[in-house]
Amino acid sequence: MNKTQKTAAIDDARARFDGAVAAVLINFQGTNVQTVTALRRAFKKAGVDYRVVKNTIIRHALKDGAFKGFVGDLESKAKGDPHPSMRGMTGVAWCREDPSAAAKVLVKFKSDLGAKAEKLTVKAGLLGGQVKDALWVEKEMSALPGLKETQAMVLATVSAPAQNVVATLNAPAQNLVYLLANWIDARKAPAGDGDGASAAT
Repeated sequence: MNKTQKTAAIDDARARFDGAVAAVLINFQGTNVQTVTALRRAFKKAGVDYRVVKNTIIRHALKDGAFKGFVGDLESKAKGDPHPSMRGMTGVAWCREDPSAAAKVLVKFKSDLGAKAEKLTVKAGLLGGQVKDALWVEKEMSALPGLKETQAMVLATVSAPAQNVVATLNAPAQNLVYLLANWIDARKAPAGDGDGASAAT
């Protein structure tokens, strides 16, 4: 890959991350072609954009945003190592509207295929500016309500003038995801933070 191709790949990945409300990083090493192809189809059917992306491309695409700590230092390894998920093969599943779409597809896919998909694992989840671990993605992220359910939740819980509620419901999906993430954190606050998430700053 020459410099021009690398720049184009970084720009493409950055645009996909910027346009997504959530993303799941997947390790598919050791999984056969038939299984990976079936997973791609399942993602596509659910409206999830899935591609295999080089870790260096992912790191450059995310280096100037909320996940700067996730990518580490791209100039000198001594100044900061990347997140452990930035090793080995990486498939990225971007969710454009429903933050739980990719996690739901992956959990169901692995359940349906059993041993055939046992080497297909979650590396990390990116949601609301935070890095979530594999267990959280499979147990919590996969259980998050979709965009329509989130809008209904906002309508039912936001105590504000009608015009403010309408503005919130018409806001970009990304804003609703941040609101949902904050709502989840607030709901779990009394029991402590047990999602095992790593800070992304």
